[in-house]
Amino acid sequence: MRIEAKEPVVEFHDLTVSYHKKPVLWNIDMTLPKGALVGIIGPNGAGKSTLIKSAMGLLPLASGYVKIFDEALDDVRHKVSYVPQRESVDWDFPTSVLDVVLMGRYAKLGLLSRPRKADKEMALNCLAKVGMEAYVNRQISQLSGGQQQRVFLARALAQEAELYFMDEPFAGVDAATEAAILAIMQEMTAQGKTVIVVHHDLQSAAEFFDWIVLLNMRLVASGPINKVFTNDMLQETYGGKLTVLAEVGELVRKRQIPSREKY
Repeated sequence: MRIEAKEPVVEFHDLTVSYHKKPVLWNIDMTLPKGALVGIIGPNGAGKSTLIKSAMGLLPLASGYVKIFDEALDDVRHKVSYVPQRESVDWDFPTSVLDVVLMGRYAKLGLLSRPRKADKEMALNCLAKVGMEAYVNRQISQLSGGQQQRVFLARALAQEAELYFMDEPFAGVDAATEAAILAIMQEMTAQGKTVIVVHHDLQSAAEFFDWIVLLNMRLVASGPINKVFTNDMLQETYGGKLTVLAEVGELVRKRQIPSREKY
């Protein structure tokens, strides 16, 4: 099932991505809407991270193309922000929390320009939003996993983008950090920004997201959560391999997921 977005921000057209000539994503064709909190869901090895990396131009495409704001990525890169998986970052690199967040300003400043007073104030405001203002001068290697994730979110906020790709931002964080990150994402989408999230926890997906992409190397479904987050679609995505599917099916049956008519 594929439901077209009324006001698409990201468009995938016949996208295929291969590693060492072995396809890991096949013929992905879908659109994602403006102002949505989008969850990309699927089993391990489904190509979830590959999908957003391909959209960000971080991986070569075997075929197809991606359009963002109806343009090629290079023409709108300043409108797009990417938060990678925490495990992919060298946290031993000697830099402070403030310096990491200021990196989010370089898209507007240029790599050779020095941050201005206004940029530092912006960075401090972003740290305050994620509850990390007390750690401004702390080395990032000295932070907990949840604190590191908050700092990366602050860096993304400092970029003032219109579209955010986030790869497993809830992985390995405590309940307080999860709630704080979710609240910020919801505030961003309320402002018309689009947030696209790779997510692994099925049980929280129904509470977190407006729009769901179900992926298992191929696109199973894409659309408003009340239309695609169903027992049948989840069975097709996971192949009935996960015991948690029974619990999620019960959640779907009991929970009245509201219709998101704006999509």
